[in-house]
Amino acid sequence: MIKFILKRLFYGFLVIFGVITVVFVLFNILPGDPARMMLGQRSDISSVEAINRDLGRDKSLPLQYLNYLNDLSPISYHDFKNKKDYFYLDSSKYNPYTVLFTFSSQKAIVLKTPYLRRSYQTQRKVSEMLLKAFPNTAILALTAIIFALIVGVIVGIIAAVKKDSLFDKLSLFISVLGMSLPSFFAAILIAWLFAYVLSQYTGLNMFGSLYTVDDFGEGEYLDLKNLILPAITLGIRPLAVVIELTRSSVLDVLSQDYVRTAKAKGLKFYKIILNHVLKNAMNPVVTAISGWLASLMAGAVFVEYIFDWKGVGIIIVDALEKYDFPLVMGALLFISVILIIINILVDLIYGFLDPRIRYK
Repeated sequence: MIKFILKRLFYGFLVIFGVITVVFVLFNILPGDPARMMLGQRSDISSVEAINRDLGRDKSLPLQYLNYLNDLSPISYHDFKNKKDYFYLDSSKYNPYTVLFTFSSQKAIVLKTPYLRRSYQTQRKVSEMLLKAFPNTAILALTAIIFALIVGVIVGIIAAVKKDSLFDKLSLFISVLGMSLPSFFAAILIAWLFAYVLSQYTGLNMFGSLYTVDDFGEGEYLDLKNLILPAITLGIRPLAVVIELTRSSVLDVLSQDYVRTAKAKGLKFYKIILNHVLKNAMNPVVTAISGWLASLMAGAVFVEYIFDWKGVGIIIVDALEKYDFPLVMGALLFISVILIIINILVDLIYGFLDPRIRYK
């Protein structure tokens, strides 16, 4: 298993390296001068040049790329003499570091946390902004996936057991509808229906995040009801996938010989479903859920934007509107790392669900 994990981590490293390269090249050839956007209408040539020097944008593109890799790498080159070339060097303002060994009195190899640089607009560390927003996105995504998994598996099993019944046909219709419904349209429709038309019965808000500011200025308080509509909206499409996959997998398993043998031995039907059918039918569902979880965890941009949910999605939208390239680049890398970690965890879960799978 250790060999398998190391191999997957190596492949994940290659993916991250590719993402870093593509993201860096893409955002450095896009039009727009961050220095002029930061200064506004009062910008002049000397001020623009000073900010570009501070941001490291006055150097050649290959050198900027090497400096960016150096910023992201946990083990990196450190030149005390040329601090402007290495944005993480000022530990009091950016990242603390530990010297591993030195080449001379001015040059060393250091150990540090990856540095995603500063936001052009707020001058805050990108990593701090993402880590502050990520818990909200994680809670929203996990709630949506749990909702989709529980409801979808139950509906899928019942639909398979009652094949060709009215319930089965209705579940297939809901599945197709859920897959074809765009998330931004579903968010607007659900917000309008349950938080506006039926608000006197539901008591739900059209907008709001996990924490709400107190009306009397006494801080923030946890407001879980704001989670209901975004989670349901975000869970509609994975719910449709889970229903369809669970139904197909259960129908396939029910036709196997060992299930017929269990029936012939007189086992109760619910025990056959729980002990024999469900576990063997979950692999396709786990595969689908892992992909959706990675996608939702990365930031459900439309849903967060429409419901004003303070997560990674809101950060990405605001950063794109303001051409805040470090923030967008950091968010994309953050998403990639989450995707790789989830995929590795799902591969490990496969071994638990299906004993036929062996780690190599």
